[in-house]
Amino acid sequence: MCGRYTQHQSTDQIVIRFEVDSVLHETTPRYNIAPTQRAPVVLQARVGSGRVLDAFKWGLIPSWAKDPTIGNRLLNARAETAAEKPSFRSALSRRRCLLPADGYYEWQAVGKAKQPLYYHFIDTDLFAFAGLWETWNSPEGEAVHSFTILTTEPNSLAAVAHDRMPVILGREDEALWLDPEVTDVNRILHLMRPAEAERMAVYPVSPRVNKPADDDAGLVEPFVPGNDHNTSPSHPLTLF
Repeated sequence: MCGRYTQHQSTDQIVIRFEVDSVLHETTPRYNIAPTQRAPVVLQARVGSGRVLDAFKWGLIPSWAKDPTIGNRLLNARAETAAEKPSFRSALSRRRCLLPADGYYEWQAVGKAKQPLYYHFIDTDLFAFAGLWETWNSPEGEAVHSFTILTTEPNSLAAVAHDRMPVILGREDEALWLDPEVTDVNRILHLMRPAEAERMAVYPVSPRVNKPADDDAGLVEPFVPGNDHNTSPSHPLTLF
């Protein structure tokens, strides 16, 4: 599962990290990227073309869809079955992308409440979710570009909160994932595996993240109960 994530690095940082050749959309710091919103994607659409940084809508709309609201149900794709599902199998073969991120949120049940947690890497500020993208043409002729995030079984740290986690590609695997010449999905199935738990960290954050309209740096600060604004906590709560 992946329902919210962050990407607050600069366009230049993304360009350098992912070896982008062309920027079609400048990025802005985001601390609460939510479904249906536009977010940065890196893709290589054709053989011989360079890598492009653009922004697509979160929620995959297959090219054959009659109703674009299907995208609201296709925010994630299970890695184990994506090659079999009509909504994902063509994209898995021919339209894979990188989704730049620096962390993601998950919710842990604490009594009758749910405590939001922030997962990130210890050894890097910027990584990539494995994504799939599509283009859907509306009856009015508008081209809508959208994406979904692949998920897999959780590592030991992610399992604290959920039975799924986003597929986070190893840096050494990103070129193969993007390669438009690779259309045999058997060559990329092994890339969709859980990230190493030892490289990751997690801590509680403010319930303000529940509101998509809230999108500021305070959301990724460690949470202190009773500090509603959560701007400068001095004694971070840990659940682990």
